[in-house]
Amino acid sequence: MRKYGGSLFGLSLLLTVLLAAATAAAEYYNYGNALDKTFLFFEAQRSGKLPAAQRVKWRSHSGLKDGLAQGVSLEGGYYDAGDHVKFGLPMAFAVTMLSWAAVDNRKELSSSNQMQQTLWSIRWGTDYFIKAHPQPNVLWGQVGDGESDHYCWERPEDMTTSRTAYKLDQYHPGSDLAGETAAALAAASLAFKPFNSSYSALLLTHAKELFSFADKYRGLYTDSIPNAKAFYMSSGYSDELLWAAAWLHRATGDQYYLKYAMDNSGYMGGTGWGMKEFSWDNKYAGVQILLSKILLEGKGGVYTSTLKQYQTKADYFACACLKKNGGYNIQTTPGGLMYVREWNNLQYASAAAYLLAIYSDYLSAANAKLNCPDGLVQPQALLDFARSQADYILGKNRQGMSYVVGYGPKYPIHVHHRGASIPSIFVQRSFVSCVQGFDSWYRRSQADPNVIYGALVGGPDENDNYSDDRSNYEQSEPTLSGTAPLVGLFAKLYGGNLGSYGGGSYKPYVTTKPPVISYKATPTTYSPKQSGAQIEFLHSITTNWMAGNTRYYRHKVIIKNNSQKPISDLKLKIEDLSGPIWGLNPTGQKYTYQLPQWQKTLRPGQAYDFVYVQGGPQAKVSVLSYN
Repeated sequence: MRKYGGSLFGLSLLLTVLLAAATAAAEYYNYGNALDKTFLFFEAQRSGKLPAAQRVKWRSHSGLKDGLAQGVSLEGGYYDAGDHVKFGLPMAFAVTMLSWAAVDNRKELSSSNQMQQTLWSIRWGTDYFIKAHPQPNVLWGQVGDGESDHYCWERPEDMTTSRTAYKLDQYHPGSDLAGETAAALAAASLAFKPFNSSYSALLLTHAKELFSFADKYRGLYTDSIPNAKAFYMSSGYSDELLWAAAWLHRATGDQYYLKYAMDNSGYMGGTGWGMKEFSWDNKYAGVQILLSKILLEGKGGVYTSTLKQYQTKADYFACACLKKNGGYNIQTTPGGLMYVREWNNLQYASAAAYLLAIYSDYLSAANAKLNCPDGLVQPQALLDFARSQADYILGKNRQGMSYVVGYGPKYPIHVHHRGASIPSIFVQRSFVSCVQGFDSWYRRSQADPNVIYGALVGGPDENDNYSDDRSNYEQSEPTLSGTAPLVGLFAKLYGGNLGSYGGGSYKPYVTTKPPVISYKATPTTYSPKQSGAQIEFLHSITTNWMAGNTRYYRHKVIIKNNSQKPISDLKLKIEDLSGPIWGLNPTGQKYTYQLPQWQKTLRPGQAYDFVYVQGGPQAKVSVLSYN
């Protein structure tokens, strides 16, 4: 009997250990849960007037007067990290990464019900970039003074530091910043194209102009905006010009941009530089892999030879990450984390991991292998490396710590982030001054009062050591550029693990109800269940022009009756309309319009169009009622 009882105890202990291991593994690999949290970080970083659907409730409106002293509205966009400066270069890189995920991981993001959140995150940045680009050769590249901002510790809602805005123009060029912003807008135009073609076209217009500006007036943005040098010093602009050209070619199919990347491949280093990092400053590996896609799809044509040179350098980066590059490999920590620099190292690991996940897909789709000096490698090895970095980030490391805040049982609780470390303005309504913030909150040993979910901190050192200390900004500060690649990375791994730990089952983060989407898909369909009718809106931009410092767009909207029945007395709701409208009559009710008397009825299959003119994005059009 004792022997039997001992066996039961041993079996029970074994099951307990196995269950704990399975639980830990599930925590490491719950990519769907991690993906959901990353979007909350971008909401926490929002500047400007926050929407009603804002899920991060400890934040409020801020930076509402940005740019006004310079005569331009620069409200919106994202704060860079734990500070309140809107640095253009890393913000644009983050938007490019988010857009790349929306384009190449659309299936995975849709299956996880996160495409809407992805587009929202992108649009918060691209709406700001549109404001920051009021003229073809003008780009406002930064808001806020990095020096004074870093001497203060206060909530964004309490900001007292300088909100000076800095611009690029033909006399003060910045090819790196303008080029990256062009790449971001081109990639974003691809992301929005299936959902909102009018907005996609608007983004592409700005992307083309910014590329022309970046190419025609060349120079480093940090020479024109010296205030950025201490924080985001640029090492060059050639990679950004190639990067922008590659994205514009993919967005437009225009051979002009591909020819640009081919003609300048040697001069600008695209086929010369073999890299072991990919980041907000260094885009070469991204260019090389993006252009390799063309070759792998058999579309190289007359540029096949040059594209092969690009792919050789893409392979160099990939092989270096796998440590199969003839000795010229990346450095890793004892725990297997890619290690590039002491300051915020995880941003390099997250970007490289996503880039290799993308390259794995490109190679797999072409049934190709990676050609390394140490031998041929299957594409799966690239995805395995990407997964190893993601797992390390989520807690599979010697610290047993997730470096994504709010994910898993153990994560940083003393994050170098002003808003997270000071009680919300809704909790402590009294003003927190610059010095008071340091005295009362920065040096406070207790955990942050606000959990900044989804933030990827700087991460451990080269020996896998991490100090959870708010003053340890090299390790504990999160950034846009570090967190953005996680969206595509987690989406890819989630989609590839449905039914196992990676798919898991998780509930997207909500407060009371899911937020309502703030833009209309194109085409937009309206189909009341009770009648089975279907009304479709087709938006397009037919022309645009400059008047003073403002760019205006002529929007054309086609209304089509796709049902089998006539539709009469149609009433439309048009919001965010700031200019004149032709083809519709106002009803006298706010935002409400109707068809003219001579067009009271739309027959089955019949279409009718109206036009309006305004600066900025399209108005929101929806159906109120009809008979």
